[in-house]
Amino acid sequence: MRLDRLLVYLRFARTRSAARALIESRALRRNRKHVRRASENVAIGDVLTLPVGGDVRVVEVLSLPERRASPALAKSHYRELDPRGEIAIARGQAEPDGLKARQ
Repeated sequence: MRLDRLLVYLRFARTRSAARALIESRALRRNRKHVRRASENVAIGDVLTLPVGGDVRVVEVLSLPERRASPALAKSHYRELDPRGEIAIARGQAEPDGLKARQ
């Protein structure tokens, strides 16, 4: 699936034009490499690093959606990772070593 289309389907961009602008600004990475073209293909298991608002989000693609859907359904197609590459822990849950999750 094309990267610009996936960003729209997963609701990281409102339109394909906005997704292309994000990609062309070289702010997006796929598997730790800058993405150069909006037409690059994305596969299941790819890790995307992208700016959203003032934050950086790192997500792993779990499945490829067929169309743009509700936010809840869109979230079922990816898994949120923390910027260090580890699986993000839901807020309020304790980490194995007893530390609180990063807020």
